[in-house]
Amino acid sequence: MDTSESSTEPQRATPSDEEAQDPPRRGWRRWAMDTRPLRIPAYRRLWSSTIVTAVGSQLTAVAVPKQIYDITGSSAWVGAASLAGLLPLIVFALWGGAVADTMDRRRLLLITNTGIAVTSLLFWLQAVTGLESVAALMVLLAMQQAFWGLNAPARNASIARLVPEEELPAANALGSTVMQTGQVVGPLLAGVLIPVIGLPELYLIDALALCVTVWAVYRLPSLPPLAGAAVRRAGVRQIAEGFRYISLHRVLLLSFLADIIAMVFGMPRALFPQLASQAYGSYGEGLALGLLFAAIPIGAVLGGLFSGTFSRARRHGWMVIGAVVTWGLAITGFGLSGDLWVAAAFLAVAGLADMVSMVFRGAILLSAATDEMRGRMQGVFTVVVAGGPRLADVLHGTAGSALGPRAAVAGGGLLVVAVMLALTAAVPALRRYRV
Repeated sequence: MDTSESSTEPQRATPSDEEAQDPPRRGWRRWAMDTRPLRIPAYRRLWSSTIVTAVGSQLTAVAVPKQIYDITGSSAWVGAASLAGLLPLIVFALWGGAVADTMDRRRLLLITNTGIAVTSLLFWLQAVTGLESVAALMVLLAMQQAFWGLNAPARNASIARLVPEEELPAANALGSTVMQTGQVVGPLLAGVLIPVIGLPELYLIDALALCVTVWAVYRLPSLPPLAGAAVRRAGVRQIAEGFRYISLHRVLLLSFLADIIAMVFGMPRALFPQLASQAYGSYGEGLALGLLFAAIPIGAVLGGLFSGTFSRARRHGWMVIGAVVTWGLAITGFGLSGDLWVAAAFLAVAGLADMVSMVFRGAILLSAATDEMRGRMQGVFTVVVAGGPRLADVLHGTAGSALGPRAAVAGGGLLVVAVMLALTAAVPALRRYRV
């Protein structure tokens, strides 16, 4: 690993003799997903729980805006609810990252997953009793996002303690593929289930799925701070130390900037409804809208299924750079496409590129940061991943109204390419980083 970016090599899992002697992957297996991390029981439990909750969480993600729209008949209230969950997510993700560096991460995961499950039960209770209160839904959504903000940094930071360093890209690919699959299957399943069992039961299914997660986390080994780490309380000072750590380690800073560039300038989802209506309306507005929203996660899932080469890559910085540039070019192609299926194909390529970027940015965060800082790095990562697309919604919505949706999308894609290449040329730390 590039020792200029990390001063202490943290303890992490090591492969057994049997795993170390795995024969080289040949033929098509070289391209297929690397499943070696699943041989480690602790990681397998964590990953298996994600399969269930990835779908369950999407049921709630569909049910909340649907219920708010049913109550108010206003898309503005749906948007306001989304923003209501953003501030708690940002605050608690940053604080949660600091907490994850000061206490047993397994214990923190137990507390937060239980909190999310209880929140899902409260969602079900208000729906089944016919409360019909937007205020109550917003409060519950804020609670859910706060627990999730506390949970995500600890969950992601734990991976480096469960799998060996050379398998981090494979572990990230496995986790990301499951989450992206949930984003495809979950909303489709919700659309099928709502007319059959009703909206309240979606919340209940999510709560039951979270019980599986709590059990899986309970079976994990203890993950306290490593021996020799200073005992401290999580607070503003520790959060500030995290940001100072990022500023002193350029490769970490650049990994965050790469995602901000890709998402803020190049995520055009706010324009999907307008494009489905105006540009692709002849295909059927419903079909066009569904295809546009599904194309990026479908591309990401395909990228995960053929991610076998990720484990052999050593120049993680170049992988991030190439992925972000590819994302920008694909978004540009999408903006210039007049045919719906060609447009969806470009979005799928963008989704594949985003998967590559996510996998290697995650690997950089886990390998270039010491264990005592990983929680805080993952807290910032959570904020960037959640906040970037929301900023993009505002930027693209405004640009689309002023310039037209096609020009806004294509221009944003080109801007991604230009800014990423300029940053790469100006600051060499990311392109020099390798493991």
